[in-house]
Amino acid sequence: MVHDLAGIDFAALTTYAAIVAGYLLGSIPFGLLLTRVAGLGDIRAIGSGNIGATNVLRTGNKGLAAATLLCDLLKGTAAVFLGSAIGGADAALLGGVAAFIGHLFPAWLGFKGGKGVATFIGVALGLVWQAVTVFAVTWILVALITRYSSLAALVASIAATIAVFVFATPLVGAFFVIMTALVWFRHAENIRRLRAGTESRIGRKHAA
Repeated sequence: MVHDLAGIDFAALTTYAAIVAGYLLGSIPFGLLLTRVAGLGDIRAIGSGNIGATNVLRTGNKGLAAATLLCDLLKGTAAVFLGSAIGGADAALLGGVAAFIGHLFPAWLGFKGGKGVATFIGVALGLVWQAVTVFAVTWILVALITRYSSLAALVASIAATIAVFVFATPLVGAFFVIMTALVWFRHAENIRRLRAGTESRIGRKHAA
């Protein structure tokens, strides 16, 4: 660490900067912004009220949903790269996690954001790309077998986190455990519907 200029800890400052920048990046509500620019109104007023790509898809605009998914993913990756440039590996990790938190709990939307799957993948892409491969394969297999997108995402998040422990440090793995727990928390309604047998399947009309 660098301790200089009247005791200022520049390493700590760069880490804090990475966290703040990561949160700000993550809290950009691309689903809300893109649908408004496209003239589709407030995405929070339709379907599940979520700002993520799945709810954007309920507008019938697949291109807009794909753009939302990509933007929500890349903001996690961007936060990791920015953190790395600012303060190295630790700042990259914390910046990525902060982006994930920002997506889930954006201050400008009353801390009511998305469910975090796309940003989770984006953070993994920046930190442990192998985990993204594991996530994708697991998602596809579970989705093909069950036809439940939500269940596929939940199982894939666990598989990806296991992969993080294999390919990265225990510290990185610990943060992914926290992120996975938050993904599950934000999918509480989906889990209740899965248990009740009322969750929408892939290829059918989505329930609110």
